[in-house]
Amino acid sequence: MEKKEREATHPSHKRRKAEFSTPLNLLRAKVGYGGLSEETLDKAQAVIESTNVDFGPMAEMYLSTMMRGIERARNPGPGRDSKNLIAGMLYPAMQLKANGTMFRYPLVTRISDRLTHFLETISGPDSDALEIVSAFHTTIRAVLTGRATGSGGKFGDELMETLERACLRYFEHYPGATPAVSP
Repeated sequence: MEKKEREATHPSHKRRKAEFSTPLNLLRAKVGYGGLSEETLDKAQAVIESTNVDFGPMAEMYLSTMMRGIERARNPGPGRDSKNLIAGMLYPAMQLKANGTMFRYPLVTRISDRLTHFLETISGPDSDALEIVSAFHTTIRAVLTGRATGSGGKFGDELMETLERACLRYFEHYPGATPAVSP
């Protein structure tokens, strides 16, 4: 019996005619169609570029939250699971990643992005992982304290390489965790 004949006669290969139906898009009906005009986008970009908001206090708030998350992970109370402990460090890292570039700190965004990948990959906040998270925290604070706006140039690249090497060493030591690939 040829392969085609076997496939045709096997019960799991019965062909069914699929019927497609498109559900109502209630959100689209409420919001409407279209997008933002080029003029609106240009105005929004101009506001972002001309803002004089000091990112320091906002970043400090996120760094303090991250440090509290690190401390909770070092001394977890009863009923604290790994997922929640990691989330306590991940949320502020994501906020720093999201806001760094907008406030002229793309190096903070790069560092926070790598930290986010690291935290999303580890299985739990063991002592070695917490040391790495602390190193990221210290590095971000140093960038902000030094008001190192921009990409950081060669120094920024060296910082990133050092942090990435620390992550890779961690994953070599803990082969059960697979390192996230940096974008």
